Amino acid sequence: MSACVHTRPHHLPQPHSPPPAPHRRFRIAGADLSASIAVFLIALPLSLGIALATSAPLQAGLVAAAVGGLVAGRLGGSPLQVSGPAAGLTVVTADLIHRYGWRTTCAITVLAGLAQLGLGCLRVARTALAVSPAVVHGMLAGIGVTIAVSQLHVVLGGTPQSEVIDNILALPAQLIGLHPAAVSMSALTLIVLLAWPRLPGRPGRLLRRIPAALVAVTGATVTASLAGLILPKVDLPSWGSHALAGLPEGPVLGLAAAVFTTTLVCSVQSLLGAVAVDKMVAARPGPEPRVGRSDLDRELLGQGAANIASGALGGLPVAGVAVRSSANVRSGAVSRNSTMLHSVFVVVAALLMVPVLDLIPLASLAALVMAVGIQMVSLHHIRTVTRHREVLVYAVTTLGVVFLGVLEGVALGVAVAVAVAMHRLARTRITHEEKGGVHLVHVRGQLTFLAVPRLSRALHLVPQGAHAVVELDGSFMDHAAYESLQDWQTSHTAQGGTTELTGCRTGLRTSERTASAECHCRPWTPWRNHQCAMPSGGQGLRSGPSGDGASGQRTPDGTGLPNGETGAQGSGGGGEGGGAGVDTGSDSGPSTGPVPAASVPGTSPALGPGTGSASGSDQGTHSGPSTGAGAGAGANPDARSSTGTNAADSLGGHELARGISAFQRNTAPLVRDELARLAREGQRPSQLFLTCADSRLVTSMITSSGPGDLFVVRNVGNLVPLPGEEKGDDSVAAAIEYAVDVLKVRSITVCGHSGCGAMQALLNSAPGDGQTPLGRWLRHGQPSLERMADDSRPWARLAGRPAADAAEQLCLTNVVQQLEHLHAHDSVARARANGSLELHGMYFHVGEAQAYLLGGAGGNEVFQHVPGTEELPSLA
Repeated sequence: MSACVHTRPHHLPQPHSPPPAPHRRFRIAGADLSASIAVFLIALPLSLGIALATSAPLQAGLVAAAVGGLVAGRLGGSPLQVSGPAAGLTVVTADLIHRYGWRTTCAITVLAGLAQLGLGCLRVARTALAVSPAVVHGMLAGIGVTIAVSQLHVVLGGTPQSEVIDNILALPAQLIGLHPAAVSMSALTLIVLLAWPRLPGRPGRLLRRIPAALVAVTGATVTASLAGLILPKVDLPSWGSHALAGLPEGPVLGLAAAVFTTTLVCSVQSLLGAVAVDKMVAARPGPEPRVGRSDLDRELLGQGAANIASGALGGLPVAGVAVRSSANVRSGAVSRNSTMLHSVFVVVAALLMVPVLDLIPLASLAALVMAVGIQMVSLHHIRTVTRHREVLVYAVTTLGVVFLGVLEGVALGVAVAVAVAMHRLARTRITHEEKGGVHLVHVRGQLTFLAVPRLSRALHLVPQGAHAVVELDGSFMDHAAYESLQDWQTSHTAQGGTTELTGCRTGLRTSERTASAECHCRPWTPWRNHQCAMPSGGQGLRSGPSGDGASGQRTPDGTGLPNGETGAQGSGGGGEGGGAGVDTGSDSGPSTGPVPAASVPGTSPALGPGTGSASGSDQGTHSGPSTGAGAGAGANPDARSSTGTNAADSLGGHELARGISAFQRNTAPLVRDELARLAREGQRPSQLFLTCADSRLVTSMITSSGPGDLFVVRNVGNLVPLPGEEKGDDSVAAAIEYAVDVLKVRSITVCGHSGCGAMQALLNSAPGDGQTPLGRWLRHGQPSLERMADDSRPWARLAGRPAADAAEQLCLTNVVQQLEHLHAHDSVARARANGSLELHGMYFHVGEAQAYLLGGAGGNEVFQHVPGTEELPSLA
């Protein structure tokens, strides 16, 4: 019996013929469809409201929304950014319509689009991001104030004036002549806008999926129709009478300024929005389909094309819109199809829903736009500029936009920002003092040619033949200052003196005494407890180059000023502009403040500018970050030879001794005041943190906590034995009782982690393995194994992806199980009953440096990704 193999015929292309083109079908993902509906429901009322606020034809808002989504969405470089009429353009457009009329305003929009195309071809999009954020936030705040004041008149049933001052002066008369129907519909709209996002419970979560703006406007429309209220409503004329762009009419300089202002506002808002959308997409949890980062030059080209089309078709200027973009990202959009599809819905609504849109009260739309204007004055932005000492720039820009205009306000803001930057650059403090025969010249700030005369005077106060230490507490030095300092150093050395130049980079420090060989340590090596032996025989670490702010004193030839030898253990690069110090003992967290001089015998200070931050670990000699610009100090060879030995050598060069020496020299001065306060007042931690003894978990680092914040319990496998099951070892139960009943902690967190050896040992355990201390301890993890094997229970999981393997699944299940064990402890049960204690589960993925918090309950245990970026501001 013969066996034959049946094969399907393959249709191969003939020789020398081109391969057949793949059959491509246009598909729209379900996520894009749902996101487009959500964006459409937000865009429809806002587009009408913004058109109303600018005194433009109401169809112009719908045209801009449709063109922005289709043209900018298809051609732009930010796939998920939604473009359309933006509140940030309201003041500019209203002023243009008032000055030049609607048809000329459309022509200005076309010219602004052409200007954007030119800028995109020149590839200058990144340059727009160089504008100080304080200027941008001030511009948006000024526009928001202007919108809110003008729309307040419509809310009260009146007509707004063209200038902010006129609107403010007219408010008393407007309050006297209230229109009750308009006020009632406006109040209803505002109440719904405020209350809808705060609906409680599970029904509230479902209802909140409907945009608040749509609910507010729909509610006011239905109420006004049922009550038969007589008040101004939307009046969409026939599309046949819709006005298109005309030739620009007016003074050339005025038109040029108008085009420049429109281009500036459209471009800056769109580019900043694209950057914010990238941050939101990157922060989305789960294995989302890959969305490429924004191409800012292409985005500028897409916005230019959209403005040309919108202006030519009689639409408002177009820009990236934060509210719609945020809704698009949060709704799970995965491609630009969602942006384009929402525009199709807008076109359908504009053509088929005119009778319904004509029922919307104008007061309701005005209240919606007024709320958007108020949101543009962001408290978060105010806190940010305050923290960075840019309140003056923000305030000047805001007031300039409100009382002078957008272009004038931005120009004032840029001028003040430049003046503030120049003031900071020129403000350099140079002091001279003598301590123990050593002359210390301390330079605080940037060292430029403006400070050379003062530097020269301070250096010439150092007597001939004396030992001088020059501390450069800044991150920049220009050529004039560099030459002046080097000339003085050469001269002082020739006259028998000695010099040390120290700064925020510990490269080589020059001295008359010796020249040490350079130690090449990678910036992150202190995190590995890296020990670097000096080629000259000196025991110790030298801090390596840091990132950004810790790049040292830059000189014209690209080198840094020499900073001297380091001794037992200096600080390495870690964080922005700083080094990583080694900390021991209990959790010690951030402690900011100026970096003081080290006064350890036999060491040479190596100081950095600004603020430092020390963070240690709670076990052994884990290295903790020291952010800021602190650099290490170390024993120099001469001092060592004069005293015979140093501390590290006297203790046998032990790694622990070197770590303690580094702590005493570098970190202790930073945290001494805080630890002294805690020693006086006692510990008052806010939470008990129960985690694994794994050396890769640095609790203070991953929780950004400081001294006294955490009461930490660590054991193999982050286990919480049930009461009575510890069999002579009550250490965990004692810590829980002490933390809850004595320290009165407000929360307990059980933290598991990836790659846990205890969980892997549990998976591989066999009967009879419990004869060793480790085996007996791991038996407390058996309930976690049983829970994972129970098919009647849903598995604990990470949001957006399944567990990588059985070990990770057991790590997640173990956190949930240990939280259940906590409930069995009497002290925890009592505190939970009176509402004074919360329990939290946490999972830390070591390889990704990513934390997940347990967010489910009642059999739905899901560990949610903790984002590390800010969301888009709530602007239209």
